[in-house]
Amino acid sequence: MTEAVLSEVEGLTVSRAGHMGRLVLDRPRKLNALDAGLAQGISQALDAWRDDDSVQVVLIESSSARAFCAGGDLRAIREALLAEGPQRAFTLMDRAYDTMRQLAAYPKPVVSFLDGITMGGGVGLGCHVSWRVVTERSVLAMPETGIGLVPDAGGSWLLSRAQGLAGLRLALTGGRMDARQAVAMGFADIHASSEELDNLRAALAHTLPEQVFASMQAEGTAGAGVALPPELEQCYMAATVAEVIERLKACDLPEARQDLEDMARASPFSLEAAWHGWHRAREMDTLDAVFEVERQLVQLVLGRPDIAEGIRARLVDRDNAPVWQPARLEDIPAPALQGVRAL
Repeated sequence: MTEAVLSEVEGLTVSRAGHMGRLVLDRPRKLNALDAGLAQGISQALDAWRDDDSVQVVLIESSSARAFCAGGDLRAIREALLAEGPQRAFTLMDRAYDTMRQLAAYPKPVVSFLDGITMGGGVGLGCHVSWRVVTERSVLAMPETGIGLVPDAGGSWLLSRAQGLAGLRLALTGGRMDARQAVAMGFADIHASSEELDNLRAALAHTLPEQVFASMQAEGTAGAGVALPPELEQCYMAATVAEVIERLKACDLPEARQDLEDMARASPFSLEAAWHGWHRAREMDTLDAVFEVERQLVQLVLGRPDIAEGIRARLVDRDNAPVWQPARLEDIPAPALQGVRAL
């Protein structure tokens, strides 16, 4: 495959091979953390190719097998939040959201190779496109409640489309999916071996994706969901987050105990916001509408102390001991809850 490099900006290589435009995320030490500059570079390439008839397909992937994209550049967001305030931090995040929406609405087929870690903003980059390929190395999740954020990047759209309440469970706990589960939950389309990616890439340079993937049957049915045990499904069939937790405490399944542990590590306010975001997304008909609700929820949590504290505890000091404010669901001020529920 003859390939011509068109540009190399910090964290991104843009190239052409045959009729394929190729975007390679290249920040391996940061697990391709998505910042505003990287998002801008992707957008500029997409703009250039949009009306270029010689480009028939776009591929977005990583230079590293370890991660497609582990999420937004949370350290940069925390620095902006502490130095310049919530609006500046939101502006940085919103730039990335614009690129995700651009990818989702792109008029030409876009293929993503979700090889390795794909979380948070990585889901936004790679899981709203036409063809999504996962491998045995893929690990997908929306782990935002554990850092004081809320499922964003269109993640609540995908989580709300899964059958049953498995998506709500993942929104609250931040649980991880392997390749098979990602296909079943509607986050991916094709389960391929990592060894096949080179051949798939070469084929996409001269063949349209529907032909390349025609003979590849995904393991599972996209959007069918990963069925929860009936007892666990019943736990999430509750009226509030607090009621979910009480039902999990009364459930004897080991999955219930794990869910309780995961939610105990999460920001209580983020759990409430994630609960609301999932249920609102369930009611909506378009990804854009869900993005708008997510944006409002993100602005709410950026105005609270938990996100800076969560990023500090998980990524900066790495003591994994965030001090949430408040520390309990029942202590969340009524006006704060009303602000979430008004969205």
